[in-house]
Amino acid sequence: MTSEFPPQPGGIGTHAYQLAHHLQEASHTVTVIADERSDSGVEEAVFDNTLCFKIHRIVKRRLRVLMYFKRLFLLFKYLPSNEIVIASGKFPLWVVAFASLFYKRQYMAVLHGSEVNFTQSLLNRSIRVSLQRFTTLVAVSHFTKSLVQDHHDAVVVIPNGIPVRQFEAQAILPKDLKGYPKLITVGNVTERKGQLNVIRQLPELIKAYPELHYHCVGLPTQRDAFEAEASLLGVLEHVSFHGRVSDMELRSFLNESDIFVMLSSPTSTGDVEGFGIAILEANAMGLPAIGALGCGIEDAIEDFKSGRLIAYDDLAAFKTSIEDLITQNVRYKEHARSWALKHDWAVIVNRYIALFEK
Repeated sequence: MTSEFPPQPGGIGTHAYQLAHHLQEASHTVTVIADERSDSGVEEAVFDNTLCFKIHRIVKRRLRVLMYFKRLFLLFKYLPSNEIVIASGKFPLWVVAFASLFYKRQYMAVLHGSEVNFTQSLLNRSIRVSLQRFTTLVAVSHFTKSLVQDHHDAVVVIPNGIPVRQFEAQAILPKDLKGYPKLITVGNVTERKGQLNVIRQLPELIKAYPELHYHCVGLPTQRDAFEAEASLLGVLEHVSFHGRVSDMELRSFLNESDIFVMLSSPTSTGDVEGFGIAILEANAMGLPAIGALGCGIEDAIEDFKSGRLIAYDDLAAFKTSIEDLITQNVRYKEHARSWALKHDWAVIVNRYIALFEK
């Protein structure tokens, strides 16, 4: 049971899809319960017809309480015929924990970060109580593990993965991207993903690199606010928001960029980057990354090899890292590709299977 699932974007959904797909390919029988997130459900219907496993969708409704009841109904319907139940995302943690009161099964929670880092005490307490109902907790990074290890005895770190072959494929659509160096962030345009942290440092970076351009790819959730900030700083002409793109277009954007950047920082509500899967996707195409310390990105970058780890607001370190990645581009590209290979889902899924068998 997952709170997100493709074809709509989101790291939790991408993880759930890849885990389900590779478990099914490894001869496990998989059933997925997930929400529809588009208004019509057409995108989901088309996507679901391509899957090699069973999926049951909760239809999107204005009255959200009906969706809650449908989730419970589907979980209790399919739970008796399955041996292992995996919850991924905030609401599934609560629902599956509740179901564990009625059925004796092996229960696993996959923890990404934000769902176990609420600043609101009541929400935080409810999650802690729910986690006690699970046999095993899988954290996607050591940072995420640090958020829960004092509340559960069985926490295992299994890093996020990517389908390397998909990102090794040649980019088909050429892009004439502006600037040099070309910095790129892929992800929802929000406070957590750190695009604003990059924009705020552009005035000084442009002094060193007058042609520098920052490309933002992903849902434009807070685009207007970030554009307004860039305008106030006088760097709007150095920033482009490209919106959500297809997988093919994404490969093209990555292929023509110079450095991937994710300077994530925690939000006031406790929302935090649990890993940074987009970093590995960039690495698979030979694109090194600069990422933020103090979050799950520390597990997504091999410092001084696949990229650099810095404090999200350390301008001096940011400038030094850009120079390092440009001057030693060949070495960083090679290490980025080899780092991505270590996180291929064909490798990562075996760690889940070993955990199941144990």
